[in-house]
Amino acid sequence: MARTGRQSKRDAAVLHSMTAFASATGAHDGYSWTWDLRSVNGKGLDLRLRAPDWIDGLEAGLRARLGKALNRGNVTLSLRLLAEDQGSTQRINDVQLDSVLAAMAQIETRAMDMGLSLAPANAADVLSVRGVLESGAADQDTSALASALLADFETLLQGFIAMRASEGTALAGVLSAQLDVIAHLTDQAAETAETRKADMALNFRNALQRVLDNTDSGDEGRIAQEIAMLAVKADVTEEIDRLRAHVGAARDLLAKGSPIGRKLDFLSQEFNREANTLCAKAQNTALTTIGLELKTVIDQMREQVQNVE
Repeated sequence: MARTGRQSKRDAAVLHSMTAFASATGAHDGYSWTWDLRSVNGKGLDLRLRAPDWIDGLEAGLRARLGKALNRGNVTLSLRLLAEDQGSTQRINDVQLDSVLAAMAQIETRAMDMGLSLAPANAADVLSVRGVLESGAADQDTSALASALLADFETLLQGFIAMRASEGTALAGVLSAQLDVIAHLTDQAAETAETRKADMALNFRNALQRVLDNTDSGDEGRIAQEIAMLAVKADVTEEIDRLRAHVGAARDLLAKGSPIGRKLDFLSQEFNREANTLCAKAQNTALTTIGLELKTVIDQMREQVQNVE
């Protein structure tokens, strides 16, 4: 059964990377072409197309297909189209030529005002500017060529999406392993925090006793209350509970598949926040060490998350 709309983006529960590349060649009715499609990570979907503008509807069709298939990434598509010598012409794009000549005049005027002398440009220099000289057939109906190109592009696009999925599968494995490490370190932090309670209680009692021994008129109840507040501030139970909740949430997201990149990015920031707080409240060498290990793994995970669509 054919898929329509955004359903065609991907199968369910598949993670997609924003990094991919695909190329292909094709030919139709005296024309041959080469496609080059690639993408890297980006905050949104940024499409940059280089395609012949004399083929009616081509660029709009390409943008529509890319927009339906992709959610995020900096995407660059290049189409190089060659025509057979028979029936093909080289023609001047008057709009582009006027724009280039106007820019040249402006540059020469500015240079003269600054006392600079520029080497004179010739016609060959102007023709070498992209878009001034075009290859195509004058007054040709390009609808058949556009249809052939768009049909051929579908095959390229499917291969491109398959590569994003393949890269995403590998990425999901890396992220899953990192979450396992974070979960293990969180369990270690919980165990260490539990074992340090007795030491902290002893330290607080000793501190209280030292204060009382050196205070003639101290309020023992007030001092005990202040030390109890310090103990509460040093408690890392909430941080550990949040880390465990974040691990569960991240695993749920990975199970859903793309697009989850923005949510994972936000979640990785929350991971980092809890690890920072854990280190700040540790007051224990072993717990601090675990907190620093957590921060290291979380930073590595955040780097990987940047590639998730």
